[in-house]
Order: sequence, then C-alpha cells, then structure tokens
Amino acid sequence: MDMTELRPAKELAEKRASRFTNESPDYAEARTALLAEEIEVRRHLTRLAEQRRRLPPGPVVQKDYRFKDENGDEVGLADMFGHHDTLVTYFWMFGPQRERPCPMCTNFLGGVNGNGADVKQRVAFKIIGRSPVARQRAFAIERGWRDLDFVQTVGDDYARDLGLLNDNGSENPGFTVYQKDGKDVRVFYNGEMPTAAADPGQDPRGAVDIAPLWNILDMTPAGRGADWYPKLSY
Repeated sequence: MDMTELRPAKELAEKRASRFTNESPDYAEARTALLAEEIEVRRHLTRLAEQRRRLPPGPVVQKDYRFKDENGDEVGLADMFGHHDTLVTYFWMFGPQRERPCPMCTNFLGGVNGNGADVKQRVAFKIIGRSPVARQRAFAIERGWRDLDFVQTVGDDYARDLGLLNDNGSENPGFTVYQKDGKDVRVFYNGEMPTAAADPGQDPRGAVDIAPLWNILDMTPAGRGADWYPKLSY
C-alpha cells in the first residue's frame, strides 16, 4: 500500500453520514473520531498483511512428518498440498486423552467450516489432530461441519516439535502455513504469540483474531468480557 496516496483518516471520517437523524452531537463527534481510528486500524492491518507476505523464505521442514488421512492412507506434508502451492493447517486440541475437544478450538472451527469450501479454492486446508480421523469426523458430523478435512498425526513428533504437546500430555492449538518450494516444503508463517507477550487483562491472542466470535463481541457494549469463554453446549 502506497502511503503517499492515502488521505488523512480524520478527513475521510468527516465524510460520515449517519443513518440515524436523532443521534446526539456528543455521539456524532465520538463516532466520527472512532471511524477515523477504524480507518487507521484497517490501514495498519493492510500493512501487516503486506509485511507478512514479504517474509523471506522460511525454514525447510526437514523431518518427514507422517499423517493419516480420512481414507486411512499415510501421507506427508507435501502430499497434503494437493494441486495448491500453499497449505494452511490448524492443530486442534482433541487428542486421545480428551473425552471432548477444546471448546475454543471447536468455536474457531465452527466459523472456519462456513468458509471451508471457499478457502480451499485458494489453498489447501487441513485440520490436524492426534485422535483418529474417524473420531474427529464423528464430532464434525455432530456439529454439522461439512467442509473441513481432517488428518491424524502418526506419532507425536509433529506436535512435540511445534510445541503443541506438553510434557504433561496437555495440548496447545497451532496455526501454521506451509509453502512448496520445488521439492521442499517451507514454513511460511507460524502463529508464535508467546504467553509472556499478553497485555494486562488479555489472553495472548495474535495480532489478528481469526475467530469470528471475538470480532463480533468486540463490537458490542460489554465486549468479549474478561472471564467468559465458549462452551461445547449451553
């Protein structure tokens, strides 16, 4: 994005035309100021995406991680690209030790399922778990998910190497994007927000919330709350 071509956000915000003729002057002033901030954030997110795309070639995946697909066939990372040159993966917390999957992972995947068919037009997209695919698929059917493709890790090297499996057996979610480079598979982007980087009173979430739930709640008077999290059932 060429910053020299951008008009000041405040100037653009002043073009706001309210659809509600009875708003107070105080509300109109505050909402216009907020709109200017929203324009600035939009531009920052655009710059962030551009900076991400300019990352130099990432590390080559040297270990031959193995997975099982829904047909029971053993595959490697390179096999999961299909005809695409980019593979997006999400490791969800649904290992064999869990009776039910993580509610937060479930919430995210519920939103992703609605976009799954569209996402797969542009990139390969796989949901990775430590449980057998049949078990993952059974839960997907229960939730009405139709457009997610699941694979199972063979062994725990993948989960351990990426910091997704802890010594006590607990799991962490993981979002990793891979890119083909000839015969090699490289890491393009890996979600790496450390717990220590969390701001006071907040979870250590990434710079962009990819779960629709939080984006919607952030637009409400009470926000996302400080101690509320989604559940598998209510």
